[in-house]
Amino acid sequence: MAVKIRLTRMGKKRNPIYRIIVADSRSPRDGKFIDEIGTYDPNTDPSTYKVDAEKAKQWLNNGAQPTEVVNKIFKLAGIEK
Repeated sequence: MAVKIRLTRMGKKRNPIYRIIVADSRSPRDGKFIDEIGTYDPNTDPSTYKVDAEKAKQWLNNGAQPTEVVNKIFKLAGIEK
């Protein structure tokens, strides 16, 4: 089972808010997920994010692969493998 750390969309039309989740790579974008590790709001200036660093590091050490956007958020939050 390939595990990805990615974004899932929440919020209203034209006002997206994203959750950072850990999910099986085969599940749909807004489908079933394993764990929620943070949030990301691109509507504010500057964009705001909140990440549980311990959970993120644990999942990265267990082999979960972040997407490009999540990887950028992790770098801003100071989370490395």
